Amino acid sequence: MQEELHQSIPYYVMNFKQEFKTNVIDYFVSEYLQARTPNPCIACNRYVKWESLLKRSLDIGASYIATGHYARIIKLESGRYTIQKSVTLAKDQTYALYNLTQYQLAHTLMPVGEYSKDEIRALANELKLPVANKPDSQEICFVSDNNYAGFIENYLKENNLKNNNNIDNNHNVSKYTGLTPGNYVNTAGENIGRHNGLVHYTVGQRKGLGIAMGQPVFVLELRPETNEVVLGSANEVFADRLYANRLNFMAIEDLEGEMVVDVKIRYSHKGAKCTIKKTAEDEVLCIFEEPQRAITPGQAVVFYQGDYVVGGGTIIK
Repeated sequence: MQEELHQSIPYYVMNFKQEFKTNVIDYFVSEYLQARTPNPCIACNRYVKWESLLKRSLDIGASYIATGHYARIIKLESGRYTIQKSVTLAKDQTYALYNLTQYQLAHTLMPVGEYSKDEIRALANELKLPVANKPDSQEICFVSDNNYAGFIENYLKENNLKNNNNIDNNHNVSKYTGLTPGNYVNTAGENIGRHNGLVHYTVGQRKGLGIAMGQPVFVLELRPETNEVVLGSANEVFADRLYANRLNFMAIEDLEGEMVVDVKIRYSHKGAKCTIKKTAEDEVLCIFEEPQRAITPGQAVVFYQGDYVVGGGTIIK
């Protein structure tokens, strides 16, 4: 019976190589070249796993796509769709899904969000699925050795890209390659050493700096316009506000006035209370009740009310 069922399910192979290159890898490289720390998984979710896959699936007669993300899709009384946290918060993936559109959510099923990881593995074992004990993925899938700088350098060479060219029509690079060595400076602007290129660093980083200051120092800021890495003390890594753009709202159509929300500034962040308000059509200011560590340009900021995603954006500063 199970074999007959398998034979009755149509099987399609879809090639999204170009979409992945343009929307994920090119984006990843150009963000690092502009001294930002990107979220390639968020870009992949929005533009490959949903935008491309959903369109192709609807074209061949499907009504929905189903994914294995640990999250739940909810339709609110207002008629809008949003994402609710998974029942297993340790594996919750709502942070990486904030950028989905209303149309995409309306045509998506997320059944895994109702289960814990152990329950899913047990079900997979019962069904004799070969992925039942597959290890969780931890790193970026297209950078196998976790050497981002090496990947970017090879990518620029393979694609014959110069430091003053565009990667494509959508992703502009800065005048530095990001691989060019430059100066470490302190908060007073004084040169205190040499760095290996901006792509090697991210805000909040302590290890791998290759500089002895007699006390622990951390990356406070990356300055692509001058090719400088600003270093400072642990206390200076904290800030009480951030600005974000590339906004996408889920639970609400748009932000009017001020709203108190819980905010995550990275996937592993436990969340913090914050007041958000718009400062431009596509810009929001978040003011935290307590300063937060290592607010990183390029990373996503996601707004929650309880278990629901209000929306999110990309950190500017």
